[in-house]
Amino acid sequence: MGATGGPVWGRTEQQDFRSRVRGTLLGAAVGDALGAPVDALGLTEIQERHGAEGLLDLAPGYGRRGAVTHLTQLTLFSVDGLIRAQVRRDTGAWHPPTDLHRAYLRWAATQRDWGPDERRKDDGWLAREEWLYARRDATRSLLLGLGDETMGTLEAPKNTAELGPEAAARSAPFGLLVGWEPQLVVQLAVECAAQTHGHPVAYLSAGAYAVIVHGLACGESLDGAVQRALALLAVRPGHEPVSDALQHALGAVRQGMPTPARVAELAADGSADGLLAASVYCALVGEDVRQGLCLAVNHDGPSAATASLTGGLLGALHGETALPPAWLAELEGRPTILELADDFAMEMTQGPALHGPGASAPGWLARYPRA
Repeated sequence: MGATGGPVWGRTEQQDFRSRVRGTLLGAAVGDALGAPVDALGLTEIQERHGAEGLLDLAPGYGRRGAVTHLTQLTLFSVDGLIRAQVRRDTGAWHPPTDLHRAYLRWAATQRDWGPDERRKDDGWLAREEWLYARRDATRSLLLGLGDETMGTLEAPKNTAELGPEAAARSAPFGLLVGWEPQLVVQLAVECAAQTHGHPVAYLSAGAYAVIVHGLACGESLDGAVQRALALLAVRPGHEPVSDALQHALGAVRQGMPTPARVAELAADGSADGLLAASVYCALVGEDVRQGLCLAVNHDGPSAATASLTGGLLGALHGETALPPAWLAELEGRPTILELADDFAMEMTQGPALHGPGASAPGWLARYPRA
């Protein structure tokens, strides 16, 4: 597994890439935060609490406005794992799924421990962020999949009956590997999803979502990125439910004004393929980021996951400056998200200057240890 034909990084290209990385991570997080307070509610209950138009602004959840769920926590550890994989590449011991699994185990520790353990020097800086130790309703499949040190693989996946969207919702960062060929992005996302979500619907939805983000980060249209994802899915066993859901989303765009009922129809039973389709639809029909995210929240399905997936797409498509500033101002963990996003962008564009054959930055290797 590897990258070929990487981009040429001039200053303009670096700035555009950093904006899309920030946009993707902030967009996914702000969607998560918008949906979290109403995640378990149907549309009627949402309207009873927030008015006839539904939820249109951040609301209190987990004791504050702008709080995120485990979906954002895991997405950040995806980024951490990808940076660590790039840093470890210099050692010749390069196997990104293993680095991602170690990152996810560091997240799992945050759900058991009261706070950072300073004795674990190899954890890196992200695992020492105290706010990430909040328990935010992580699903049983995540806790079981990461409950021991055995890594699920495509040959021996964890939770083979699990159809949920959690693996897809942590997979946007794989799409930011813009120097990778699209089929390798799919493969990595699929392999890492199987560590907790072993059903083809769940792990292929993660692969499809990652490669759609990849197309957007590379400057494609959303429709074009979805078409590419469909072509890459077609060769994979068990792809039909995911492909059908994406085709359904594209067809729904032509059926008139967007409605909560149409989002709910696409989301179906809340499985990964349905929420992927709903998020693609919301991103396609929303006139701007705010409208797309509100559409993703106000329906009968899981609001946080749908809006997180939608926010990742819109952030990758438009960059950070398109995101609602009033929501970003209250977003939990925003300084950490920005710091991690900028580290990712720097690693992907200037990694050799940080830990290449002719250079070594001790501070960087302290943040992202090779061990």
